[in-house]
Amino acid sequence: MTKHWDLCPAVERRPDIFSGAWVFTGTRVPLHALFENLQGGATITEFIDYFPDVTLEQAKAALGHEAKLLLEFPRV
Repeated sequence: MTKHWDLCPAVERRPDIFSGAWVFTGTRVPLHALFENLQGGATITEFIDYFPDVTLEQAKAALGHEAKLLLEFPRV
């Protein structure tokens, strides 16, 4: 299943950055870093402190997009 991250303006994918992995728009910070940090116990504020190029609005938009996707495509 494709996650349709192309519909989230907070992230972008370019072949010259991390081999085309999703990164926060205008940065080189991979999207997966947000989820890995949260899974590891960091707060969203700590994530922003660790990666100051990412705005709080971008991080919230990515989390909101993921939540929307999870609601639209529940796993069975």
